[in-house]
Amino acid sequence: QIVESGGGSVQAGGSLRLSCTVSGFTLDYYGVGWFRQAPGKEREGVSCINTVHGSTWYADSVKGRFTVSTDNEKRAVFLQMNSLKPEDTAVYYCAVDHPLSCLDSSTRNTGEGFGSWGQGTQVTVSS
Repeated sequence: QIVESGGGSVQAGGSLRLSCTVSGFTLDYYGVGWFRQAPGKEREGVSCINTVHGSTWYADSVKGRFTVSTDNEKRAVFLQMNSLKPEDTAVYYCAVDHPLSCLDSSTRNTGEGFGSWGQGTQVTVSS
């Protein structure tokens, strides 16, 4: 099971920390992607972490503002979001699949190929 949490409403410039918590397995050998979908827009990749090597990827739109990380027990992945902008408003999803998923540009940008998804958490940033 994959559960996202930590969403909410903040003003522009604020911060939120999203969590992606798994149960029934640990994230020792996975690619974990964060994706978002705003109303009327296509889903887009935000960040991805290879839990084997710790390598990370960020979309240009969030680079320098968002940071992805894992906990020591490999049961959760976090997305620290700073300097939030109104255009960051969306439902944020966590997805889990093979660690190579984060290396494939199409997969990490679209989410196509990620097999396991959480239910999403709403992030709303007001100006």
